[in-house]
Order: sequence, then C-alpha cells, then structure tokens
Amino acid sequence: MIGPHSYRLFVNPRWGTPGVVVLPEGGFRRAQEEITSWPGYAPTPLRELPPQGFARLAYKDEAERFGLGSFKALGGAYAVLRVVLAELARRGIRTTAASLLAHPRPLDITLTCATDGNHGRSVAWGAQRLGARCVIFVHEGVSQGRREAIAAYGAEVREVPGNYDDAVREAARQAEAHGWHVVSDTSYPGYTEIPREVMQGYRLMAEEALDQLGEPPTHVFIQGGVGGVAAAVSVQLRARRVPAKLVVVEPEAAACLLASAEAGKPTSIPGELPTLMAGLACGEPSLLAWQELERAAHAFMAVPDAAAVEAMRALRALGIVAGESAVAGLVGALLAGRDGALGLGPESRVLVFGTEGATDPVLYEQLTAA
Repeated sequence: MIGPHSYRLFVNPRWGTPGVVVLPEGGFRRAQEEITSWPGYAPTPLRELPPQGFARLAYKDEAERFGLGSFKALGGAYAVLRVVLAELARRGIRTTAASLLAHPRPLDITLTCATDGNHGRSVAWGAQRLGARCVIFVHEGVSQGRREAIAAYGAEVREVPGNYDDAVREAARQAEAHGWHVVSDTSYPGYTEIPREVMQGYRLMAEEALDQLGEPPTHVFIQGGVGGVAAAVSVQLRARRVPAKLVVVEPEAAACLLASAEAGKPTSIPGELPTLMAGLACGEPSLLAWQELERAAHAFMAVPDAAAVEAMRALRALGIVAGESAVAGLVGALLAGRDGALGLGPESRVLVFGTEGATDPVLYEQLTAA
C-alpha cells in the first residue's frame, strides 16, 4: 500500500500505570444521548482494507460525518451547545438543547477558538445552528479552502501570525478582552472543562467503531495533534474493557506527544511545524490529553509526510477519500507492521481511524491525482 519509509518509535515505559480519571462516564453518556438525537446522525462506515499481513485492517471512515467532513463535528458543535446552554442559564434563561436547535434565534453570545481547519468548522457549524456569533482564529499555514469552509457557516475568520499554538493564545486573549466564550479542543492550566466536553463527543466515534468491529482489536493506531482524539479513543477502549495496544502517530515535524513521552512530561515543539498533515500541526500537548496518554498509550510514532501522501493515493484507488490528517494512524500501522514492531503480525486485528475526508478539495486533488 505504501513504500518503505523511516519513522520514529518510542515504546512508553509508563504504559499501564494508574492515573487520574480524565473523562467521567456520565459525561460521555450525556454526549452520546445528545449527539445521536441530532438530525442527520448515523454511525460512519467501518471499511475493511486489504489486510497487509494482518488478520484484519479496519478503517473507521469519518469523511461524511454530519456533512462536515471530519470526526470533529462530534466535539466542537457539542461543546458549543453546552456552552450556550450554560451561558443562557447564567442569564436566567431556562431552555433545552432540543428547543434551541428546533427554534434557533439570534443570540447575544460570541464563540471563538483557534483551528487548523476542522475544529473551527465544527464550532462555526454549532454556532450557526444556535444563532450565535462566531470568530475563528487561524494561523498563516491554514489553506484558503479550509478558511472558506469555516466562513461558509457564518463565522468571521481572522489570521494570526505564527503557528496553531499562537492562534490558541490569541483566541484566549481576544475572548478575555471582549467577553467571548472559547470553545477549544486543547486544554491548558485553568481551562479544562470545555475541552473535556469536546473529547466526550469524540468518544462516540470510538464507541461506534468497537460496536461495528465485533471481535475486538489487538492494536489501535490513532492520530496525535494535541492529543484530544487519541485520549478519547484511549478512554473508550478502557471503558469497553478492550485491552488493545494504543499507538499515537504524529507527523515528523510536529511530534509533541512523542517528545513529551520521551521527556516524561509535557513538552512543546517550537517553530512553524511544517507538515502537510495540517490538522496535526500542533506543537503543544493538551493538558487533559496528556494526563490520559502518558500512562495509557503503549507507544508513540512520528511518520513522514511522503508516506501520508502515498496512503492517501492508495486509499483513493480503493474508492476511499482521505485527507492529509486522516492517514497518520494507517501509515503508522503499515510501517510498524512491516517491521514486526509492537507485536504486530498475522494474528493482529488492527483498527485505524480515517479522521477526515477531503476537507480541502483542491489540495486533495493536487496530492492524489495520478
């Protein structure tokens, strides 16, 4: 499916040690009940890929999630709803999620976040559904196609010099100055409750995949970024008592989780983070995600952009549309499996998550055209 490539692999010496409860079960049940009630909800497909020397290679395809093109539709929009309900309650306005969604009206509430593309699109969609104003901060490397996709949901898009982490800080500064509400998918000291709601939404993707698989996986490979989705998948594996080895995969140029694992503490990667895998171009781990992954991830990998492009092309040949950030986990599984690392072999049942479709169609065509 892809050719040989070098990669970095770090087996986590803290794997399996006890830790804190990051995502309580009650929060997931609430998110699951809410999201599955939305119009247009349906489990996304689990596709069987050629096994590549494994017993099974399953690909959870998020390309059509709520028409937004990525798994992040589960998290940002759900957290927006929770924030708006809480703010209305603070103002003495009692209502329900069902009533807000059925009868949207202009709200004097402004929501904001930073994004590489997909999270901002989900927040903008969630805000539009409720009649709230939305301001999304992007860094210089976010493509025009992704900016336009966010603006299509009525959000104002503002560019920030620097990288994703600079945009996170600017969103927080502007929210503080103007009384806006930050709906971020990354957490930091003093800001954890809203990202926790985002991650609870992400868990639904893993829940669906485990239901669809039947026989549980032996290995799960999942994208890194700030770590939110990886941590959500990790929590759901444990909640379902699935003893699979979880492997977190990042781009070579933005492997902040691998660096944190090597250092034994949260570690930032400075600079421009030049990777094609735009949704994973994150230099600072999420605090909540790290609290989960530092003990629950079996291993961390960093893979090259060239391998991601090959995987996108291979999937397209199979009729599967996958964006640049969708394939890191698949690449990790293929490269580690070829070397027999992490106990992978012909008995392995491997689950990977295709976390986005062609969220920038122009760039997708450029990268995958024969």
